[in-house]
Amino acid sequence: MSQTSQLSVQALQWTGHSLKVLDQRVLPQTIAYDEYRDAAGVATAIASMRVRGAPAIGIAAAYGVVLSAMRHYPQADWQAAVGRDIEQLAASRPTAVNLFWALDRMRGLIANNPADPVAALTELAQTIHADDYAANQAMGERGADLIGTAKAVLTHCNAGALATGGYGTALGVIRSLHRRGGLQQVYAGETRPWLQGARLTVWELAQDGIPATLIADSAAAWLMKSGKIDWIVVGADRIAANGDVANKIGTYSLAVLAKQHGVKVMVAAPSSTFDFNLENGAGIEIEQRDPRELLADCYLHEGSLVSAWNPVFDVTPAELIDAIVTERGTVVDPGKHGVRSLQPC
Repeated sequence: MSQTSQLSVQALQWTGHSLKVLDQRVLPQTIAYDEYRDAAGVATAIASMRVRGAPAIGIAAAYGVVLSAMRHYPQADWQAAVGRDIEQLAASRPTAVNLFWALDRMRGLIANNPADPVAALTELAQTIHADDYAANQAMGERGADLIGTAKAVLTHCNAGALATGGYGTALGVIRSLHRRGGLQQVYAGETRPWLQGARLTVWELAQDGIPATLIADSAAAWLMKSGKIDWIVVGADRIAANGDVANKIGTYSLAVLAKQHGVKVMVAAPSSTFDFNLENGAGIEIEQRDPRELLADCYLHEGSLVSAWNPVFDVTPAELIDAIVTERGTVVDPGKHGVRSLQPC
């Protein structure tokens, strides 16, 4: 991974015998890597949001399969044991399609009975990692080409190097715009309840020398009303065949506000994020997280009258999106055209 080693921000580091995961729950105050040597540990890292972001989740899962193979091969039942670990990894997060895409690739390789399974799986996991980095760079340039001379953008959650194999999807577009010299201002929403924008995005941008302005999520409408931003640029966790996009909770409300205020919306995502088996976003499973992430301790007792609804994602209809950018190409106005033109042959 020579390209990713040049990055100032790395969510995942493969050592050859373990996976080091940057614990994103404690950023920006603490930079700490947890080291995992088995698939169960990687599954826990994904479920606990030490690693998050659809592409990074897929990459981590691929390395988790490698660690499983290292542990179980060449036992007689190694394939069954690895299969059980794959199921555990698949259960770690339900919404990010990249997770299942990466695991399906690893399953396919195992089914082909390679002569050296550990070496073959390692090579595939590293390829998935490297391909994601290259895809991010490509979509960053495509997105920058489309945005052109916009002076200011708003992003939501974290869709940067921390959420991917490197460079980022939405932040990849922002990085490319910044390098070209025309972008004057980047706004980041705080992204409640986990504050990925406040804890991760502005920190990551600062690591690359890109100035950023943090706003409360509830300030987005007034920011748009002020005329200070031209585009909203976000990533995605799953995209249906009609162009409906599942992304971090709050994305849908931003898209509705953008339509009202004449602000354009771009989704930047790798092709692995597309689920062409889903005709529209109604079929996307929305992960519900523990209400305790929202509730104060005083409301957690038995019989409490206060509960919490804590969806992690929402679905933005394609008609509210101006462009979906991938490494393979761009679809403008996906509400009219869908995204099947990006489906591999």
